[in-house]
Amino acid sequence: MSSSTAAPGITGVDFVALPAKDIEASRRFYGTILGLPFVKNYGDMPATEYQAGNLTLAIMEPTAFGQEFRPLALPVAFRVDDVAAVRERLEEQGVKFVSETFDSGVCHQAIFLDPAGNALDLHHRYAPGGGLGDA
Repeated sequence: MSSSTAAPGITGVDFVALPAKDIEASRRFYGTILGLPFVKNYGDMPATEYQAGNLTLAIMEPTAFGQEFRPLALPVAFRVDDVAAVRERLEEQGVKFVSETFDSGVCHQAIFLDPAGNALDLHHRYAPGGGLGDA
């Protein structure tokens, strides 16, 4: 399949699931510390959705859904206007960063962990590169 051919019928991504170990700690983290808008809970199941721009994050305890818990090692990148300012605010709230803030040549990034150990990323693109339409 060439890079110019779209997958049949796929029009976007509705949500990304992130594993949680303690749903209450994750709810506090995503809803209060990160300040993401709440979407919904999954009834009595340990799962909650939050909105991050145009992407819904489904935070779920995988063992309640018959899956094994494994934190994500590769980060979900959150778009921010100022990596340094957001990092400082999160560090003041006890968020653990696992990288220095770095410059890739097209963006600034800083990797941190949620309560379950999932890798997350503060990301600010300041130059073209790596986006849609780039070859």
